[in-house]
Amino acid sequence: MTDTQKTTSLAERLAARFGDTLKISVVRNETTAELAAADLLAVATALRDEPGFRFSELVDVCGVDYLGYGQTEWDTTDVTSTGFSRGVEGEAMGRFDWADRPRGASLDQPRRFAAVIHLLSIEHNRRLRLRVFCADDSLPLVPSLTGIWPGANWFEREAFDLYGIIFDGHPDLRRILTDYGFVGHPFRKDFPLIGNVEVRYDPEQKRVVYEPVTSVVPRVLVPRVIRDDADLMQAKAEAADDWRRN
Repeated sequence: MTDTQKTTSLAERLAARFGDTLKISVVRNETTAELAAADLLAVATALRDEPGFRFSELVDVCGVDYLGYGQTEWDTTDVTSTGFSRGVEGEAMGRFDWADRPRGASLDQPRRFAAVIHLLSIEHNRRLRLRVFCADDSLPLVPSLTGIWPGANWFEREAFDLYGIIFDGHPDLRRILTDYGFVGHPFRKDFPLIGNVEVRYDPEQKRVVYEPVTSVVPRVLVPRVIRDDADLMQAKAEAADDWRRN
């Protein structure tokens, strides 16, 4: 690496090399580059091979479902004292679909599915996140990276299994975590928490049978995170007192 490269940030070098092909952001010293699916293979090859980047290691490929992105269901300041779902307000994922999702003025997400790729350059000791949105929500499709980083194979199969993202060009794209007869993609946020089918052994037929779920009753299972609880407020007050004393 030259002296100029050492003093130039990764974001600056990406912008100089790829221009408008990448939409670059840096948050908490983490660099993310968003790009179109059509540009993925060319950009990935350059990131792997060019001396200024040398991202030789693919760390991870995962899927993301932005259904209900930025929405919260828990009321943490004004709730009743009874009922299983007493802190829940609004609609949960699994009870609305993409077209009818709740939207905020600043939180609307025009595309639902994305593939996220994490890269590591051992030579330059740098990390990079690539994000590729799928253009079609009904058939989410991105190119496979197995021809560039063979280690993407099982990661892409996992994203296909859990999110239904198709990786075009994958040599063996099939489920890797769920059963052969599994219906749907369980990490999609409109996937019902009780599932679509249940399995039982039928003694009369003497075999395992699949049938619609009837033995499980749906209920709200929203994780609750209180961000302004008493302990946190006390800790902030004590930290402010310590700062003033020092």
